[in-house]
Amino acid sequence: MILDCLPQWRRYATTLPGLAKAFEYLQTLDAGCPNGRYELDGDRMYCLVQRYRTKPREQAAFEAHRKYVDVQFMLAGRETILWAPLAALTTVTQPYDSSRDIGFFAPVTGAPVTGATPVQLGVQQFAILFPEDGHAPGVEADGAMEVVKAVVKVRLPEAR
Repeated sequence: MILDCLPQWRRYATTLPGLAKAFEYLQTLDAGCPNGRYELDGDRMYCLVQRYRTKPREQAAFEAHRKYVDVQFMLAGRETILWAPLAALTTVTQPYDSSRDIGFFAPVTGAPVTGATPVQLGVQQFAILFPEDGHAPGVEADGAMEVVKAVVKVRLPEAR
């Protein structure tokens, strides 16, 4: 996982093909952008703009992807993303669905990892989440609040 602010995006542009285009697109968005799916490069790259109310930690659901990397970017509000290495997420609550590229897991408990690492995501900050990064987005940071977030899905080169 990578966490940083949008002005620093060039540091990560060569990490994965398509990231530069993803960040260039994110720079064009603001909190007034309508919800929806925006095609950037067919199914190889697209952006989901979403508005929702953050939830308590107890309601967090861990997820992971196999085909896409998430670039989660906060346009308005503040949230916590709980992070845990995928290997530590041993209890599957919903098996991987290849058509949606998502699987769900129960929260982490016990050794060697207790709980999960909370990562704060504020306005103009992004998190890059790879397939090895289990994550539970949309968790309250400073109490429940409305947020606007863009998630650019960047298909991994080896994914088919």
